Amino acid sequence: MIKKTESSSAFERLYEESIKPVKEGDIIKGRIIAITQKEAVIDVGYKSEGFIPLAQFAKDELEVGKEIEVLVEAVEDDSGKVVLSKEKAYKAQGWDKITQKYKEGDLIDGRPVKKVKGGFLVDVMGTEAFLPASLSMFKGVPDKDIIGQLFKFKLIKVDNLRKGLIVSRREALQREREDARNKLWGELKVGEIRQGLVKAITDFGAFIDLGGLDGLLHITDMSWSKIAHPSEMLTVGDKIDVAILNVDSQTHRVSLGLKQRLPDPWSDVESKFSVGSKIKGKVVNILPYGVFVEIEKGIEGLVHISEMSWTKKITNPQEIFAIGDIVEVQILNVDKDNRRISLSVRQLEANPWLDAEKKYIVGSRLSGKVKSFADYGAFVELDDGIEGMVHVNDMSWLKRVNNPQDVLKKGQRVDVVVLQVDGSNRRLSLGLKQLEENPWAGIAEKYAIDSSWDSEVVKVTDFGVFVKLEDGLEGLIFSNEISKEAMSALKPADKIKVKVIKVDIEQEKIGLSANV
Repeated sequence: MIKKTESSSAFERLYEESIKPVKEGDIIKGRIIAITQKEAVIDVGYKSEGFIPLAQFAKDELEVGKEIEVLVEAVEDDSGKVVLSKEKAYKAQGWDKITQKYKEGDLIDGRPVKKVKGGFLVDVMGTEAFLPASLSMFKGVPDKDIIGQLFKFKLIKVDNLRKGLIVSRREALQREREDARNKLWGELKVGEIRQGLVKAITDFGAFIDLGGLDGLLHITDMSWSKIAHPSEMLTVGDKIDVAILNVDSQTHRVSLGLKQRLPDPWSDVESKFSVGSKIKGKVVNILPYGVFVEIEKGIEGLVHISEMSWTKKITNPQEIFAIGDIVEVQILNVDKDNRRISLSVRQLEANPWLDAEKKYIVGSRLSGKVKSFADYGAFVELDDGIEGMVHVNDMSWLKRVNNPQDVLKKGQRVDVVVLQVDGSNRRLSLGLKQLEENPWAGIAEKYAIDSSWDSEVVKVTDFGVFVKLEDGLEGLIFSNEISKEAMSALKPADKIKVKVIKVDIEQEKIGLSANV
């Protein structure tokens, strides 16, 4: 039996005192002192070293001398080794940090580690969290862009009993957008230029994402030139620089401008375009009342329908102009304040109406071609391009003309008589019946007052009955000259005896009575 000396006993006491007290479940610090093919050897200050499988380390963590935190699973296993776990230490510490620093509704970082049925498993500070697929916002995203990547999540459920978490990326994104939007509200300043992304296009403009906050770029603020639709300039997904025009925090609306980044072409319009000058431009829009001509980028003028021709009666500008036509115009007026320029095409030509009263003598006979019709007459173009009108009342001495096309045909060559000329108002009245002698003097003699005649009903109206006295000659039975019963019984082609009670040679009318 070997007897212990006093010095050896003291040495043993010092050794025992130098050994750290270690118990199962403790999280302690250790240092990597060696690395084998399968394990890392860890010195935790205990009488024997601990071992941790290499699978629990990231590549950049395996370094001799590096200090790490580990959880003691067993003080001594069957072979006398201290059983340690780096993963369990990380998880245990992570849960403590989560419960101490975070609560439901907070945002937290995490990395999806595995795709499972119904969603994903996410590593959140070493704690396994479940991300439902419906809350992931990963639809259509490749797994390689998800697994192992760092994302922000919102804590939806914290289960302290099971140490489980449910997280949502969708709500985290919503929170981030709200935070970004609130931050932007405080930063936006009228007049500054910001980059945005075209998010949506409508008929009236485009919505631009400024980084969490949408602003409206109205179609009128896209270009100094008129555009028919925003899609002419923008496409969804475009990145553009826009000017902040207005910020209304009460209605949460931001107005944006694209054209405001460029100089206003109207600022010096009066010095560039003087009244009376001639210039060429491009037809950019055609409306029933005229055409818009772009005379410079961003500056358009209107050629009103009345300024298109001295002689032609134009009802549809599209018959003369087409989009893209290059035309020469004369500037009539420049209104900088209202951004309007009046243009003319006809002013480039001599005005044939200036000497119309000298050229067209009342009573003279002319020839022309029927160009168009109105309810009240026909327009005849004379050889020099001037148009005159033949009113329905001037088409026949005897026949009551309701439709001018019953007498004339479009394109027909006709002789006419000049009845009236008004050069200042560009009006020329023509007559067709005046080519023949007025028969009404003879009619008045033939159809003497109180004479009786057989007639044929042509038309029954509220104010009387029109009857035919002979071919081309009608008279009117006044409603007070026939009983209501007799008048209501009449129909076209009926025969009726009438008496002449009035002959108006100037008005070319015969008044009749059925009271014979």
